[in-house]
Amino acid sequence: MPRFEARVLYGGLLIAAPALLALVGVLTFGLPGARWIVPSALAVLALTAWVARWQYRRVIHPMYTLSSLIEALRQGDYSLRGTRGSVLGDMTDDVNRLAERLQRERLEFEESSYLLSKTLAALDSAVFVFDESRCLRLVNPAGQQLLNAEKHRLFGASAAELGLAALLDAPPIQTITRAFPGRTGRFEVRHAPLRSGGRGGRLLVVNDVGRVLREEERQAWQRLLRVLGHEVNNSLAPIQSMADTLATLAARDPLPDDWREDFRTGLDVIGKRAGALARFLAGYSSLARLPSPNMRDVDLAQLAKKAAHLQQRCPVQVEDGEALRVQADPDQIEQALINLLRNAVEAAPAEGGLVRVRWRREDARALIEVIDNGPGPPRSDNLFVPFFTTKPGGSGIGLALVRQIAEAHEGGVSLVARKDARGALARIWLPVG
Repeated sequence: MPRFEARVLYGGLLIAAPALLALVGVLTFGLPGARWIVPSALAVLALTAWVARWQYRRVIHPMYTLSSLIEALRQGDYSLRGTRGSVLGDMTDDVNRLAERLQRERLEFEESSYLLSKTLAALDSAVFVFDESRCLRLVNPAGQQLLNAEKHRLFGASAAELGLAALLDAPPIQTITRAFPGRTGRFEVRHAPLRSGGRGGRLLVVNDVGRVLREEERQAWQRLLRVLGHEVNNSLAPIQSMADTLATLAARDPLPDDWREDFRTGLDVIGKRAGALARFLAGYSSLARLPSPNMRDVDLAQLAKKAAHLQQRCPVQVEDGEALRVQADPDQIEQALINLLRNAVEAAPAEGGLVRVRWRREDARALIEVIDNGPGPPRSDNLFVPFFTTKPGGSGIGLALVRQIAEAHEGGVSLVARKDARGALARIWLPVG
């Protein structure tokens, strides 16, 4: 800036040079017309001084202002703004817009950083970020708990010092059983490359899958015990009540005339409830002891027709489909189809009941569908939960067994309401090949 100011002053001197030379000539040599030249020279000098001052206020001052704005941007202060009204007004507007953009981007960056920090703090997974030299640059609270150390002790330490170098050298995705300083269990470990500021880095995520599995197992046992307790109590309560009644009756002396009939009725109730409880526990045993599928080449059309012919209450319409073969356990898949068809037949009305079964290929999977015109499935998320049933006298085993069979074949099952008409649509899918 001083160099530019010197150039402006140098230009003013060039303008005033002729007047200065004329004035020196008059004073030195006494040139004619001196009385007119001196006032003119003085006027030129005054004009030159005014122009120089005007140039300073019009050019030099705005340049200083612009320089201050740029210096503020360089220092990271985006709050200053310049005003228009000078020869550099357009440039000042550009600098103001740049400052507004940088201020907006800084705000967005700070908000994103705050959101990222809150997200990392809320994660149950341990997150570690290493730079190109494998020194720790970022860790979340779960990572601190996993290593049982404060953040200031971990920051800057190498992966080898933290005992994490082997995880970074292992495959990108793995499941291991390991003892960390803060926790021991089964972990899923993932790592991936990162780049920041043109430099490489590494992201390491350690997730305690053992704790998740234990929590799921605990909830499953709680659901199972609730159902078992409910069913067992439903059978034991009438058995106990009837046994107490018969004991009271047997203690009477003399026995009433109809004691034989009362005993026969009571024992019949006890036998029926005991049989129901035995069937319930047998269904549970079949669900818990399902063997691994014995894979063979299976013709789905033949299997579907065989399962459909076993239903006698309501005829099952088998729609012709393409020839489709899968690798599956025919006995288990047939049992799954029988369960789905039995549910459909029981849901179909006694008069005008219609149940259909069809199959087709959909991408890389074989899809089998069972359609009925009954009232549709109940609105519940527990349809495939073991021992959950909405049917009087139902065991709650059928759909749970179907899902277990389908998942053992790396497939799946669903039960939804039909969209084209009244009724339910059950699907079971299996991988092809």
